[in-house]
Amino acid sequence: MHVPDGFINAPVSAVTGVVAAAAVAVSLRGARRELGGTSHALSSGGEKTAPLAGLVAAFIFAVQMLNFPVAAGTSGHLLGGALAAILVGPYTGVLCVSVVLLMQGILFADGGLTALGVNITDMAITTTVVAYVLFRTLVKVLPRTRRSVTAASFVAALVSVPAAALVFTAIYALGGTTDVPIGKVLTAMVGVHVLIGIGEAAITALTVGAVLAVRPDLVHGARGLTAPLKLRIGGELVDAPAAAPAPARTGSTRKVWGFGIVTALLLAGFVSFYASASPDGLEKVAHDKGIDTKTTQHASSDSPLADYSVKDIGDARLAGGLAGVIGVGVTVAVGSGVFWAVRRRRGADTPERTPEAV
Repeated sequence: MHVPDGFINAPVSAVTGVVAAAAVAVSLRGARRELGGTSHALSSGGEKTAPLAGLVAAFIFAVQMLNFPVAAGTSGHLLGGALAAILVGPYTGVLCVSVVLLMQGILFADGGLTALGVNITDMAITTTVVAYVLFRTLVKVLPRTRRSVTAASFVAALVSVPAAALVFTAIYALGGTTDVPIGKVLTAMVGVHVLIGIGEAAITALTVGAVLAVRPDLVHGARGLTAPLKLRIGGELVDAPAAAPAPARTGSTRKVWGFGIVTALLLAGFVSFYASASPDGLEKVAHDKGIDTKTTQHASSDSPLADYSVKDIGDARLAGGLAGVIGVGVTVAVGSGVFWAVRRRRGADTPERTPEAV
């Protein structure tokens, strides 16, 4: 789904850049609430969410290197918007995927730099918003259980991928640089991305389910999962007084973070070598329908990490694995820096409350 330079004309690319910039600005403000601040952290989970958000960005980067076959000569990979939104919140989720796209475009020549606005609008904003709205709707109507959260994650992730295909088709209809019937583009894009959505749904549900099993308090979408205790007073049901919050388990959080980063490094550094070499859904459709005839060379094509391979290393497995490890390291560093800065800004904006004030 990474749109290269040349697919979309300059005016529409500029408009999507403005849309993406505005969405990122809104997400920065929203992420302050999700990540919390100094006095807000214990009540909102922000103290745990900030380091987890950097890990989620690195994990998405790693899993996006694992293309899986979906049809003859076609592969797909995780987009990650649904996973990020459910684990760390929709605003922080947009930032997670945006950080990944930025690193991929600058370091690995994956996704055009002039098309960065298109890619953020399509892969970060669309998938996150669609997935989270659907997820919250399902969680409200399903029983309040962990299985329901996992099932809602599956459905939300599944729908988010063809939704992104629809948005790309709409953007292409407005600013495509080749004369291809939109009906053919729409049919091909949605058809193949429904199949890719199944893989996205499986990865998202498995990951959310795994975190729920270990630390459900770290899953943003599972907060408030337990229904409040009701007491009958005077013939009416009222909420029982809330129990005192349990002490934060910082040690367990570090273990989850450590396990997650090791997993991301293994996926990007080793498992990625065995990923499908077939073109992904957008590449396949673009080639078959002639959308890619005006693709231009990437501005970072001479990057030492272009195409997810370290240049001047003869061994393909070593070159690709090392590039993946570098990518995970840079993404977690940049992502964590952004999220800690946002959290600290929230802490500076939120005055400390004294026990008397509470």
